[in-house]
Amino acid sequence: MARLNVNPTRMELKRLKARLTTARRGHKLLKDKRDELMKQFLDIVRVNKELREEVESALQKAYKSFTIAAAVMSPEFLEQSLMYPKQSVSVDISYRNIMSVNVPEYTFQTKSSDFSEIFPYSYAQTSGELDDAVLELSKIMEKLMELARVEKSVLLLAREIEKTRRRVNALEYIMIPQLDETIRYITMKLDENERGNLTRLMKVKDMMLKQAHNYE
Repeated sequence: MARLNVNPTRMELKRLKARLTTARRGHKLLKDKRDELMKQFLDIVRVNKELREEVESALQKAYKSFTIAAAVMSPEFLEQSLMYPKQSVSVDISYRNIMSVNVPEYTFQTKSSDFSEIFPYSYAQTSGELDDAVLELSKIMEKLMELARVEKSVLLLAREIEKTRRRVNALEYIMIPQLDETIRYITMKLDENERGNLTRLMKVKDMMLKQAHNYE
């Protein structure tokens, strides 16, 4: 592992030790965050799977009824029947924080909760299969909104997990080893300097003792 390009001084050693302590603390916190994000992610993925299966089943049923209605009604009359919708929908968006990730929350509201008021056409001139398709789509709308919310949450959490994973790996495999290697290098250099200074002091002491002996 390549070390950092720094001067081998005691001040630099103290600074790098402080950075290493901070890096290790940050590494632990980020690992804990990654693990909790993974737990939340897996919980939401399970909910997403159940919702998607439920929505796809309901949509398949609605499409089947619509296909039959399209077969027994003329395309022009079918289009005319659905041209002016009677029901209206409003959606309010708020956000919930999951481990520093803001995931959306949708509040779904229709103009009327009475399913008998959702058909924009006369019953006498349309097929019963079209009624079934419109009714099924109206019932599944809320779950479609919930599925959209859950899938958006899954996407946002996946991005945050990937970003956190990269940071954990950068600390674990690059920064912390570099700091360790640099601290060892500086410590070795300081020890060498200390031994060199001690050797010079011993030589100076021997020279002074010899001079003092010669004066006697």
